Amino acid sequence: MTEQVVSFKVGDKTSGRLDKFLVLVMPDLTRSRLQTLIRDNLVKVNEAIITKSGWLVNPGDAIEVILPEVIATGLIAEDIPLTIVFENENLAIVNKPAGMVVHPAAGHPSGTLVNAALAEFEDLEGIGGELRPGIVHRLDKETSGLIVLAKNDRTLTALQEQFKNRQVTKIYQALVEGKPPTPTGRIEAAIARDPSHRKKMAIVSPGKGRHAETEYRTLETFSQHTLIEAHPITGRTHQIRLHMAFIKCPIVGDKVYGRVHPSIEIQRHFLHAARLTITLPGDSAPRTFEAALPDELMQILESLRQK
Repeated sequence: MTEQVVSFKVGDKTSGRLDKFLVLVMPDLTRSRLQTLIRDNLVKVNEAIITKSGWLVNPGDAIEVILPEVIATGLIAEDIPLTIVFENENLAIVNKPAGMVVHPAAGHPSGTLVNAALAEFEDLEGIGGELRPGIVHRLDKETSGLIVLAKNDRTLTALQEQFKNRQVTKIYQALVEGKPPTPTGRIEAAIARDPSHRKKMAIVSPGKGRHAETEYRTLETFSQHTLIEAHPITGRTHQIRLHMAFIKCPIVGDKVYGRVHPSIEIQRHFLHAARLTITLPGDSAPRTFEAALPDELMQILESLRQK
């Protein structure tokens, strides 16, 4: 997007804070984004630059807002195929493959979901003035399944609010070692960063970490394994993996929290984000999206069924 200049006239019966007025007349931008524009000297009232979001506007005031060109982030667009489950002008729901990191970071500068999204989606408006998709939530590298990408600030903010208020339902399928103590259940165990291993999380005593809850139910049983459906009520890092290990049923292939040598030959952990229920911006009711188990996981189940 090239630089744009947008002008408004304050109505005869309108007054109040500048940022609140701009939210009303520019609903495509979040209040925080508009406040940033004000701080960056990009808003004028009656031809005078205003730098305070709380500036009071009055009837008849002439307001001018400069929308700068979206800044390139230095992230490289890469032509990596994506399986798109749903897409509109505001967001995309992608079925992420196992092995793909979500966002570039140390050790993973390329080949990520963000790199692929930059090439795939031509209508990205940018996040916070930068040309990039908004990561609403994350999946571990080896976890496959549904993940949501926002194309603009307003959608990112709206979806993050749903996640914060626990209005989103995420359902995972996992193959675990052994058999849970009950066919269905709820695990409540606080999670914090492992003090001995920077990249790991750990179950800790209540009050020493963040509260975490996971519901599970059995889908299918085998002689030494159980296929379960897991519903994380909270959204802590590595939550399902930790909680299943906590009840002595670690996820098959999870070499961090489970067996170093998996009981089944597998190149990843058996965890898949299978179902997502979310209310799309502009919709009045939630919608459910699904992604079937990848072939390599289905083949493992088929081999277990034949034993």
